[in-house]
Amino acid sequence: MGASQTRTVHKYQDLADKTGFSLEQIKNLYQRFQHLSGNEETISRDNLESIPALANNPIRKQIIAAFFDKRNQHQDEVGSCNEIGFEQFLMVMSHFRPPNAKTTEEEKEAMRKEKLRFLFNMHDTNNDGTITLVEYRKVVEELLSNSGDIGQEAAKAIADAAMLEVASTNVPHMGPEDFYAGITFEHFEQILEGLEMESRMHIRFLDVNTATMRCGKSQS
Repeated sequence: MGASQTRTVHKYQDLADKTGFSLEQIKNLYQRFQHLSGNEETISRDNLESIPALANNPIRKQIIAAFFDKRNQHQDEVGSCNEIGFEQFLMVMSHFRPPNAKTTEEEKEAMRKEKLRFLFNMHDTNNDGTITLVEYRKVVEELLSNSGDIGQEAAKAIADAAMLEVASTNVPHMGPEDFYAGITFEHFEQILEGLEMESRMHIRFLDVNTATMRCGKSQS
């Protein structure tokens, strides 16, 4: 084995340790990354904008933004990047790994929390630790408006009502003068309590179906 190939294997093994993907899965994801980037070292939002399967997705903008959100790249930073390299891309993709038969209950709970945090970050667009009324309304409104089944004004009204319902559910003892800042991550966890996230949150729009991927490190 040549020195260059050895370095590549070591690099992939390091990424496998960080993400839980196998060496084979990392190789496949690298090929997809190269296709998206045009064999460049980084990809931009424009590269993801060109994916046909994303064209009609109602939360297309949020999905694309999530790849460039530093919070989703296992970094102790906030903010966004203009471009990301393969390691950052892989870190984001790791949020979509499903559990396997060997995954312990503790590991499943950690995966669930990680997926919930990813979803929370997608809606907390200003990085302030809460999903505000404006952010929540925008997401609900876009989901409804882009469905084509409901008008814009009706979508706005439903979005307003949905946020008020969330506020009343999570802060039942608020006084008339209290200000509801928004949904915290703890409230977000409560809202989605009981929803099976570990295997349902996967991704197909990159021509890589993470629902069929299996976690765990390569044995090679």
